[in-house]
Amino acid sequence: MDYVSALVPPLVMAVLFIGVIVTIIKNQGGANKAKEDAAVDAAFARAEAAKQATADDHRTS
Repeated sequence: MDYVSALVPPLVMAVLFIGVIVTIIKNQGGANKAKEDAAVDAAFARAEAAKQATADDHRTS
């Protein structure tokens, strides 16, 4: 019976991992894709603007 108790946690983790992967794959694209893409683009734009502002501050110092 020790082998059963040793195998249960890895099997449970494998099932949960597969569930997460399936959920991620199912949520790729779809109705929210444009909204998610816009959110990512906005985050990149904010990061780039902050980087530019920091670079401009260093140049003027």
